[in-house]
Amino acid sequence: MTLAVPLVKSCGDCPIRYKAVCSKCEPDELAELEGVKFYRSFAAGQPIFFSGDPLEFVGSLVSGVASLTRTMPDGRVQMVGLLLPSDFIGRPNRETIDCDVTAETDVLLCCFRRKPFELLIQQTPHVGQRLLEMTLDELDAAREWMLVLGRKTAREKIASLLHMIATRLASLEFKQTSHTSFTLPITRETMANYLGLTIETVSRQMSALKKDGVIAFNERRDITVPDIDALKTETGEDG
Repeated sequence: MTLAVPLVKSCGDCPIRYKAVCSKCEPDELAELEGVKFYRSFAAGQPIFFSGDPLEFVGSLVSGVASLTRTMPDGRVQMVGLLLPSDFIGRPNRETIDCDVTAETDVLLCCFRRKPFELLIQQTPHVGQRLLEMTLDELDAAREWMLVLGRKTAREKIASLLHMIATRLASLEFKQTSHTSFTLPITRETMANYLGLTIETVSRQMSALKKDGVIAFNERRDITVPDIDALKTETGEDG
């Protein structure tokens, strides 16, 4: 899927400035980050990392969506995560990466060479503090996703994924409204792989949610959520 990649020249005009690993940085800390960062873009479908690759850089997703997958020895593949804007790729103090990372849409990354970034964490407390917060948030999200995959119905799984994407994208724009619209950044095949469903089941449940007025969509993946609370109810966690 092709998306417009934003033109970012500095941290000051970055769309994820207040959500990413640099969100708590003071001006002098931002200046240090500016000195060691660089941008890389990836086309939809292009690999960003292969599992086992040397982890030469880490970074934040500025725009687009990427997937994390693991491959078993017999060739079976499981998607284990989706990366949305402001999410962090890679782990400091690790020599290699343990997942395949693929651009699901056109992606722009704000990258940091791993070794200089590790030194920066020691020297700039706000970077280390924010990275810890993001890691703990990722742990909470992983636990939540265990519930989604293990106990929820197909309809609840679809609603949970749509609700997660809708609220994450809205948070980047600091929106707090009862309704929202967004372009679904992944295909139904990707949704099926992530949720452990068939493409047919995904299509059937999407159509059912549309028929019931929970969502609206067209052939271009433009999703409208008239009532975000109603969508949350469909996740099975309205309480």
